Amino acid sequence: MFEVFSRSYYLGRLYVTPTDGDHALMDSKQHERLNEELYARGDGIERLDAPLVMKLESQHFSVHGNDAVPTNTLALPEPVLEGTDVRNPPSLREVLLARRERAQQLLAFTGDWSGPGNDLPDAGT
Repeated sequence: MFEVFSRSYYLGRLYVTPTDGDHALMDSKQHERLNEELYARGDGIERLDAPLVMKLESQHFSVHGNDAVPTNTLALPEPVLEGTDVRNPPSLREVLLARRERAQQLLAFTGDWSGPGNDLPDAGT
C-alpha cells in the first residue's frame, strides 16, 4: 500500500472522503498493520494503535483506526478536507505517511507523543 518515497515519508494512494468526526480515520486493521510494519521496533510489547502521521498536500494530521472506515480509505474531518483540492469525494489521492522518526517529531508538536525516551506512545500511555 505504501512504498519508500524519501528519508521522511512513504507514499501511498488512498480514497479520501469526509467524516463528521474530529480525527482523520482509516480502517482499523490497516492502521494496526501499518503501525506494526512501520512504527513498531520489534523489541517487546508495543502499542499498535498509536496515531499514524499522514500528509495530504500541505497538511499533516494524525490518523486513528476505525472499524467503520472502508479499506484503502482515509476519512478526513470536513475542516481538513476543505483545505485541500479534493472535490467530489471519495477521490483517489496520493498520501504521504511519515516514517517513525518524522512521526515522532510531528507528534511532539501536537502533544500526541508521550515524551523524551519514547519513539512513539507506549502501551502504558
